[in-house]
Amino acid sequence: MTKRYAEGAAAEGSPLVRIRSLLPGLARAEQRVAQVVLDNPAGVTHNSITEVAEAAGTSETTVTRFCKAIGVRGYPELRLALAAENARTASHDEQQLGGEIGPDDSLRDVIDKVSYADTRAVKETAEQIDVATLQAVVDAVSRARRVDVYGVGASAFVALDLQQKLHRIGRTCFAWSDKHIALTSAAVLGTDDVAIGISHTGSTIDVVDSLHVARARGAKTVAVTNYPRSPITEAADHVLTTAARETTFRSGAMSSRIAQLTMIDYLFIGVAQQHYDSAQEALEVTYAAVVGQRLGARPDGRRRPRDGNR
Repeated sequence: MTKRYAEGAAAEGSPLVRIRSLLPGLARAEQRVAQVVLDNPAGVTHNSITEVAEAAGTSETTVTRFCKAIGVRGYPELRLALAAENARTASHDEQQLGGEIGPDDSLRDVIDKVSYADTRAVKETAEQIDVATLQAVVDAVSRARRVDVYGVGASAFVALDLQQKLHRIGRTCFAWSDKHIALTSAAVLGTDDVAIGISHTGSTIDVVDSLHVARARGAKTVAVTNYPRSPITEAADHVLTTAARETTFRSGAMSSRIAQLTMIDYLFIGVAQQHYDSAQEALEVTYAAVVGQRLGARPDGRRRPRDGNR
């Protein structure tokens, strides 16, 4: 299948999400235009193309190229998209919650801002997802003899989450965070296998290299990233794009975790749905295997025995 970057789906969602995700792949002059828009999207809706070009230190032609690069036909369409976005987020509460965490914020403010950021990451990921691409990945994983998942740092925990979920429904899956082990595993994959690389930036060498090796072996490859024009996409047959932004005390890798876990849930439930009866049975038997390891009352209110007679 031809690689899909989810840009078509994103075009129907938030223009700001789209700009942030495509930013690293834009030309330098276009990046300056993008920054002008991101810094003051409400102001840009009232500015002419000449004013935006001057603010970015570039030409009107570059502004037009920027518009086309992010999937809109021209500057008038960009202004309309930004105006619609501003209308959706115009309330004072949303503007406050969407701001950075400051040294004078109360703990209540911190809780509200973090919760808002996480909720928005999930919502924007759902809005920009390319459903056809997700379906192709679900189909590939459902048929796979084996699934490899590569992730380091914060993404390693997301990879482990997918491994555990797929194991619970009887699908063979391995998560690797050590590069040497990941490369070794990728080298023995074949055409019946799937390899998934998880990287917020799409530039993590360990993950990108492992995905390249898996692809060279004939495995179907998938990238989960915030940036659909990043290096990892060159090693991927399918690209699943998340939406997360950096905030104070939360790097891109940290803020992406919620969006990545959401994407993993979409994938897992899609696979489980294709194996509905067997997945339900597997979930029941795996639950039964571990439920006795809990201390305290049973769900029915009875106390659990402390000896081996469960």
